[in-house]
Amino acid sequence: MKRLVILGSTGSIGTQTLEVVREYPEYFEVTALAAGRSVAAMEEQIREFHPAYAVMWTEEAAAELKTRVADLPVKVLSGMDGLLEISTLPEYDVLVTAIVGMIGIRPTIAAIKAHKTIALANKETLVTAGHIIMPMAAECGVSILPVDSEHSAIFQSLNGEPKNRIDKIWLTCSGGPFRGKKREELLDIKPEDALKHPNWAMGRKITIDSATMVNKGLEVMEAKWLFNVDYDQVKVVVHPQSIVHSMVEYQDGAVIAELGAPDMKLPIQYALFYPDRMPLRVPRKRADFYTLKSLTFEEPDMETFTGLPLALRAGRTGGSLPTVYNAANERAVALFLEGRIGFLEIVELIEKAMDHHTVVENPDVDQILAAESETYEYLEGLY
Repeated sequence: MKRLVILGSTGSIGTQTLEVVREYPEYFEVTALAAGRSVAAMEEQIREFHPAYAVMWTEEAAAELKTRVADLPVKVLSGMDGLLEISTLPEYDVLVTAIVGMIGIRPTIAAIKAHKTIALANKETLVTAGHIIMPMAAECGVSILPVDSEHSAIFQSLNGEPKNRIDKIWLTCSGGPFRGKKREELLDIKPEDALKHPNWAMGRKITIDSATMVNKGLEVMEAKWLFNVDYDQVKVVVHPQSIVHSMVEYQDGAVIAELGAPDMKLPIQYALFYPDRMPLRVPRKRADFYTLKSLTFEEPDMETFTGLPLALRAGRTGGSLPTVYNAANERAVALFLEGRIGFLEIVELIEKAMDHHTVVENPDVDQILAAESETYEYLEGLY
């Protein structure tokens, strides 16, 4: 029986994690859940999975939840203090970081220091603080198991192979809803257009990130830290079918890949059961190689989707610049979804924020969070 704490339990990854728990009830127990402001959804989860603790981000949401579940033996907490408390509980095994944003950094660090296994779906943690997280995990003997589809595929493709024989990591991406389009065709894109991902069902923010290819830039930075490789070794390839989830090319020329139908529950389940691989209990879509006619691959268009080369610039520069890239994107996506900026302005704002920033080398957590706040303030000053 593995006992879980799930940060971001009402979001896309969090709800799918709980679907896996629902399918394998004898293997998992939910110790604590955390969410932002979705009080009604959290109440439903508490009544089904009976956690001992629940955290809401705001005090108002926590107060409302406490009233709703007054008949249940659950301790309701709020804010960062609540996240840190449940991340360091002695009575659980695996922290699932499905929370969105840099809010995940401090709880992840706290859980590592408490020697908890990390099932990592919060890419911002490594993008902005990989230089802190990975050495700390190694020092504490903590496993960080990737939940992102691409990084899970790389992790699986590395199983049993010598890590020092990697030549390249090939991160695949579908190309999003605007694959093949040029910049002039993206001038009048509306949020409802960008939210129509061709293959994956994801949250709103990550779906927009996929459309701009900023998500792939974040994944490149994440891969650098997860797998201890140089940026020159991480290549992005567009694969519209989303069957090959990523690949590892070794120094002898062999390429090992993980394939399957696009389904986020597969990497979630793999991380939760690792090192075991459990059979499916609930039928899901599988890759059908009798009907699958072709797998195609393309070089990414970095002139149209400039968020990807900007990510490489941020990653290679290092220090606090990846934080600025990530924070500027978070705010710019919110402005786009609010209808206050155009689609192409998302990446334009990221570049403006990066150009404006004075890089701090080897930042600590306080400096990382300060860079985030400064970026938000700078962009707010533009609008």
